Amino acid sequence: MDLALLRTFVTVHRAGSFTRAAALLGLSQPAVTSQIRTLERQLGRPLFLRQARGVTPTTIGDELAHKAAPHLDALVEITEAGLDEESSVRTLHLAGPPEFTAERALPALTALTRDDGHGIALRATFGTAEESLEGLGAGHHDLAITTARPRGALLTATPLCDEEHVLVAAPRWAARIGPGKLHRDAAPSLEKFPVVEVHESLPLVSRYWTAVFDTRPAVSGTVVVPDLRAVLACVASGAGLAVVPRYLAAPALESGELVALLDPPVPPLRTYFLVVRTGTLALPHIARAHEWLLRAAVDWT
Repeated sequence: MDLALLRTFVTVHRAGSFTRAAALLGLSQPAVTSQIRTLERQLGRPLFLRQARGVTPTTIGDELAHKAAPHLDALVEITEAGLDEESSVRTLHLAGPPEFTAERALPALTALTRDDGHGIALRATFGTAEESLEGLGAGHHDLAITTARPRGALLTATPLCDEEHVLVAAPRWAARIGPGKLHRDAAPSLEKFPVVEVHESLPLVSRYWTAVFDTRPAVSGTVVVPDLRAVLACVASGAGLAVVPRYLAAPALESGELVALLDPPVPPLRTYFLVVRTGTLALPHIARAHEWLLRAAVDWT
């Protein structure tokens, strides 16, 4: 079987469309379509179901991708690395949410970048869980840190750590709410105050309200900014209330710059997953980074 046909097939499987696969491979869409049809004729089975928006793999297509993709990735790794010992430094492409990647993952991996000819060069990309998983599946990244567990056999996820969420505000807001109202029945009182969030849909506040108050929040965002570090800065300046990871808020809480408004018996948690393309842990530089992050995460929970 022609390896070029398999490479095109795996790229289409990961990209979900002939058009995106053609762009990734530097081929025309008709060329990609022709290669997939050739492979389907050789196998005697359809590999994709054509739809209005992209393609969906058949059961045979999923099975072939699961078997072939790790080996193709390994061949690409060998080709890129070469046989020269002086070229043994490999580049690790990591994707994840900006705050967690910057504050936790990248500092944990810097020990692997030692300058002895056997270290790892790091390249980081920030994005949503959906963007990171899509890029990982398409071969743009080696590792992805996400808050969503991927479906299917092409990607393998390992729980990395749990992140505790805390409801915070500047001291002046806590004083206005009043200490007698800071309990599990405080939702109506809290909803009178402005909210700072990372998205218009209020994902963190909604999750917190559901877990702690067993209800949906009847609020909208007063300040919406897509970075939790910016959310913290706005809250510290008095913009309102916010739900943030405790590890990010810890310095401000310790200094008194921020106040935790509630201390629920079971705090809301969010799980992070460390995701790879199935089979790529056979590649030493990916396996080392994967293991290093799992070891570091023991101290994060």
